[in-house]
Amino acid sequence: MKKVFSQIISLVMAVLVLASTVSWTVDKHLCMGRVMDISFFAHAEDCGMESAIATLDSEDYQNPCCEDESFTIEGQDHLKLTWSDLDLDHQVFFVAFAQSYIDLFVPLEKLPVPNEKYPPPILIRDIHVLDQVFLI
Repeated sequence: MKKVFSQIISLVMAVLVLASTVSWTVDKHLCMGRVMDISFFAHAEDCGMESAIATLDSEDYQNPCCEDESFTIEGQDHLKLTWSDLDLDHQVFFVAFAQSYIDLFVPLEKLPVPNEKYPPPILIRDIHVLDQVFLI
C-alpha cells in the first residue's frame, strides 16, 4: 500500500511540475458576441464570415461582427531554487518541519521514556472511590 501511495504522489508531482512550466495559450473566435471556436496552443478557426466579406468588392469594409481574443499564461522559466533564495523565516520553518517529520519515523524502542527513573506513587486509597468519580 505504501508503494502504491508513493507512486501516486510522484505521478501527481510530475504532472504538477509539467503543468506549471508549460505556457498555455487560449485563442477564442467570437462572432456576434457568441463563442464559435476555442483552441489551446493554436489559432482558433474562424466562422467563415471573413471569406464571405472578402468576396465583396469593397476593400475598406471592416467586419464588425467577428473578433479574435487570445490570452497567454506564461510558465516558469527557472525551477532551480537555492537555499539563499529563501528568507530567514522560511529557512527556520523548513528546518523545523524537516526535523519534526524525520522524528516521526524513529522506532518506539529508541524513543526516550521521560518518567523511566521515577517510581509510581503509592496509592493508599482509591481516588476514584474517594471522590466518587465513576465512568459510565
